[in-house]
Amino acid sequence: MKVSLIATVKNEGENLRNLLDSILDQTLLPDEVVICDGGSTDNTCAILEEYQQWLPLRIVVAPESNISQGRNCAIAAASGPIIAVTDAGVVLSPRWLENLVLPLQSRDEQVVAGWFEADPYTDFEVIMGATVLPSREDINPNTFLPSSRSVAFLKSAWDAVDGYPEWLDYGEDIVFDKALRQRYGPFVFSDRSIAYFRPRGNLRSFFRQYYNYANGDGKANLWPLRHMIRYATYLVALPLIIRLIWREKWLGWVLLVFGVGTYTRHPAKRLWEDTWGWRPPARARAFGHIPIIRLVGDTAKMIGYPIGLIWRLRNRQSIPKQSDVCN
Repeated sequence: MKVSLIATVKNEGENLRNLLDSILDQTLLPDEVVICDGGSTDNTCAILEEYQQWLPLRIVVAPESNISQGRNCAIAAASGPIIAVTDAGVVLSPRWLENLVLPLQSRDEQVVAGWFEADPYTDFEVIMGATVLPSREDINPNTFLPSSRSVAFLKSAWDAVDGYPEWLDYGEDIVFDKALRQRYGPFVFSDRSIAYFRPRGNLRSFFRQYYNYANGDGKANLWPLRHMIRYATYLVALPLIIRLIWREKWLGWVLLVFGVGTYTRHPAKRLWEDTWGWRPPARARAFGHIPIIRLVGDTAKMIGYPIGLIWRLRNRQSIPKQSDVCN
């Protein structure tokens, strides 16, 4: 069965070479690569054209398209019955595609969930990856919803659920996953199909990333219970603990230390493994970053979620239908 690898890009520039080189290094080369450019103003398209001499690469142009529209354009243009999806900014492990599409080729499967891991360049990115990304042991393969930086499915399945939701700019892959799961049940999980990507390198870009994610959650009504628990923790439980610290001191401090320890336990465990061999002072400072990163991420989510929810309430009767933006 013909395999089409698709992605959407915009102003990736020289960074795009990492992805394209990792496609060239695959043990199973795709029959075609379809990349949708969302209107780049740098040398992204020139780099794509350069790689056409080595890859069966087609370029689709969809100016001003969002990620969902770009993916849908690329998939619509693809000729293969098997679609593998990834993102710009990642590096694919050499057997990524081979492991990802095998269940679709050999069994009656509709969707295969791949895996992703951090590819840090700096010490801070090591800490960021350990703090915000789950390890393989943290997830349940039967309920795991894959990121669209590492997933494959039949084109007929994409068509059956009307593709990626073009009205949604963030969190679109989760909505798409949920639609596929509702129709076809749990996905095959391929933890050897690994896409490596670089975590955010500073708190400002991390705040913006998590704000956008939470904004998408509000628009799509994703994880409302998780968000309510977060508000209850920061707006109810934390003020009560602070009051106890003021009045009872030791009891309040015990509760605060217990709460912070519980909240950071899993990231600390991952960071312990990732920083093996670091000098003790550097390692101690690394662990001190975990609650700060958590606090920044939670603050971004608590601001972004209600803004997305308000948008949803205002547009619940008129969520835009998918539009034809492909050229």
